[in-house]
This record gives sequence, C-alpha cells and structure tokens, in this order.
Amino acid sequence: MFSQFNRYNRSVNLDDTIVAIATPPGRGGIGVVRIAGPRALAITAPMLRLKYDLEPRLATFGELVEPFLEHVGTAAPSASSGQAPGCPAERSSARIDEVVVTYFAKPHSYTTDDVVEIAAHGSPVVLRHIVELCVAAGARLAEPGEFTMRAFLNGRIDLTQAEAVRDLIDSQTLYQAKIAAQQLEGALSRRLQPIKQKLVELIALLEAGIDFAEDDVSVLPNAAILARIAAVRQPLAQLAATFAYGKIVHQGMTLAIVGRPNVGKSSLFNRLVERERAIVTATPGTTRDLVSETVAIGGIPIQLVDTAGIRHALDEAESIGIRKSIEALADADLVLVVLDASQPVTSEDEELLRHADGRPTIVVGNKCDLAVRGEDPVVGVPATINATSVRASALTGEGIAELRTEILRHIGGETGAQAEAGFLTNVRHQGLIQDSLAALDAATAAVLGKVPHEMLLLDLYNALRPLDAVTGATTTDDILNLIFSTFCIGK
Repeated sequence: MFSQFNRYNRSVNLDDTIVAIATPPGRGGIGVVRIAGPRALAITAPMLRLKYDLEPRLATFGELVEPFLEHVGTAAPSASSGQAPGCPAERSSARIDEVVVTYFAKPHSYTTDDVVEIAAHGSPVVLRHIVELCVAAGARLAEPGEFTMRAFLNGRIDLTQAEAVRDLIDSQTLYQAKIAAQQLEGALSRRLQPIKQKLVELIALLEAGIDFAEDDVSVLPNAAILARIAAVRQPLAQLAATFAYGKIVHQGMTLAIVGRPNVGKSSLFNRLVERERAIVTATPGTTRDLVSETVAIGGIPIQLVDTAGIRHALDEAESIGIRKSIEALADADLVLVVLDASQPVTSEDEELLRHADGRPTIVVGNKCDLAVRGEDPVVGVPATINATSVRASALTGEGIAELRTEILRHIGGETGAQAEAGFLTNVRHQGLIQDSLAALDAATAAVLGKVPHEMLLLDLYNALRPLDAVTGATTTDDILNLIFSTFCIGK
C-alpha cells in the first residue's frame, strides 16, 4: 500500500530513513529538522558533538559539526592553519551551530520509528545544511505528509486522526484547533466504534443463520432485523446531521451585509471587524465594490462582505457594484439585511428582503439610537419574510453583542452539534456516512421485501465498508495518496 503513496512516482519504502525541515520556511529563533527511520541515529551521530549520550525522550545540548572533520585521523594542514602535519583535526574548528537534540526510540515516537529531532537556530542555510548532511549519509527527503503517513501505516493513529493533524495545522482560530485536537484524540473513531460493532453483530448473526441452518441455529425474525438496522441507522443519521455545523467549523462561512445606501452597512461592518476597514461618509453610495474581511465569531472564521447600497443605480459604476451586491447575497451562507430603524420600511427594503427570502437571514434595525424608545426596529417588514431581527447601533455599539449571539445561533442551527464530541467536519467522511446510510436504507427495503438473507447481507456489507473507510481500515491507495499529498513537508 505504501509504495503507491508518492506524488513524484518514485519508490517509497517504510525501511527508508527520511529527513525534512519540520518548521515553517523563513528565518526564526529556532528551526527543527526531523529524521525518522532505522538509521536515524547512525546518520545523525557523525554530525553531532553532544555533551551527554542521547537518551530516549530527553533533550541533549550539543554542537552541529562537519562530519568529515570528525573522522579525520591526520589532516593535511593548510598554509594558513598553523597546524603541524600529522596532528588530528581540531573538532572545534568544524562547529556550525549549537543545537538541542531529542531522541525518540521506537516504538515510542510519532511514526513508531527511531526519530531524531535537531533544533538549531532558525537560519535557512543551517537547516538546509543539516538536511544535506543527512541525505549525503543515506537519508531520503520526506514526501509531503510522510511522517504522518508512517504513523498511520504503523498503527499509531487511524485515518481520522491523521486528517485531524492537517486540520490542526491549518486552524485559523483557537476553537478550530480545539476541535481538531478532539479528532486527533480519536473522538470521531470512538463515536463510530459502537455503531460499527452493532452492524458487525447483525452481520455475524445472519451469517451464522445461513451457515448453520442445518444445525438448528435460530434465524432472526424480520422484526428483529429491522430493529437492529434501526439501532445502527439512528446514531449514524445523527452523526451525519452534525456535518452542517462541522463544515462551518472547518471551512468557515460567508456573511453578506446588504441594504439600501446610507443605512449604516459599512459602519456595522467596521463594528464587527473592530477597526475602520470600510470607508464611511454621509454621502449615500460611498461603497461601490465589495469589501471583505475575515473575523472570528465564537471561534468560527467568518468572512464578512460589505456590499454596495442596493437602489436604482445612478451611473454605470454604481450599477456594477449593485450587481455584485446581489451576487454576494446569493452566494452568502448568512445574510444581514440592514434597515434604518429611524425610518419606515421602504419598498426598496421590501424588495431586498424578498431577494434574501429563502436564505438564512437576520434583519438588523440599525441606528436604533435614533429610533423612538421601545419601537420595533423592523416595523413594516412583511409578515411573509421569515427572518429574525436585532436592534443595533453601529455608532454607539448598542446591540452588537446581541447581533454576534444571533449570528452564532444561526451557525449552530438546531442540532446542538457544537456541544458534541466527534462530529463531522470533513467532506470525505460525510460522503462515506451518507453511503452507509443509503446501504442501510436498501437493507431495510430488502427485509420488507422478504429478500433472502444472502442478498440482505450484501447491503449490510455495503453499509460496513464506508464506515471502515472513514478510519482507514479499507481505504484505497488512491485515497491515501490524495489525503497525505495535501500535508506540509516535515509532517
């Protein structure tokens, strides 16, 4: 299986010792080079001069030196060295950097191989040189995600945990990182395990009834089979329902702020961004193009899009801006329709609300500081428009906290997924769960149609295989190649 994991069509072997820079490109205080494989110690020993011998899981201070000088018995001195012929080469003359070296002995390492991590000063030149020394000594440059791939193939983690490593690295918010950490700890696998166990038990009972029919092994009645299928399907359907929220957690969402000119869209945008990002003037129609900024609300990355005021355009430039506003409204995951709470709802407001109807919508009655006390900010909104409303003032900040809460309520939906551990955040997982549910539906139909158990088992195995593929038990090489090729090198 591993031999096909290779985006460059080279042969890859688990017995190779691999090396890569594990820290991001660029300069920094510290840079780490990771070496993993059976020859990790042998390859790194000549280039290290350590104060103490390496011990597993202990950091050891030392020096990075040129391996060649470490093994020279007698060296031909240069004219300027002042070194007498026949004297051993001085080790201090070959020092490149001070380093901290950590050794992880197999199988107690990330990949379950012997792993050596060399932490040097974060100079790209020094880090590249360490890699070059390792390659010259017999190591191979690691492919993207190859360290994590080895951890998966060696049974250290399952596939959901491997994908969580990538999600953790790609996290934009602390909440995303926490969710990825839950997946890395096996939250999704633990949630799937009892579901798979029930399905396997049902398959085993049906197989036994077929194989040992002559030995008077009881055959499950149809009602019992249907009950067992339902016991598998219900928690699986609940898991599938978490994807609506999990997808937003993983990918973020787009929120479009739309409304007539001069209702305070840009001011509201700046309040949510918490800085003066969009130009605000008293002249209607200031915003001609889309202005976007990504912020975190409740730990969810949300791309806010400030749009041009929607009205009958006065010139070509404004017309283009309004067309883009309508497109942004159609593409957004959530729409904020901003009304002027100090004025009655106009026909243009009603037309805009009809454009947003059918999409998740929050009506914001802005300028509530100018409205009559206690007045509903959306008085006059047609009753046919299904949207929640919030009073707010972009000028004073009143109602902004409530608006953020309402946005989060729309994101979470009614599933309560955010309170659960092990929900779906991955499109691949969602597709496989849906495949399993479809097979279970086919199995239910087969039972109702009194199909022989031999044929019913085909549907049940079709339901089991996607669940195995979620964790990697039956994943094809092509899928593995696609997953791990998206990782960064060094991880």
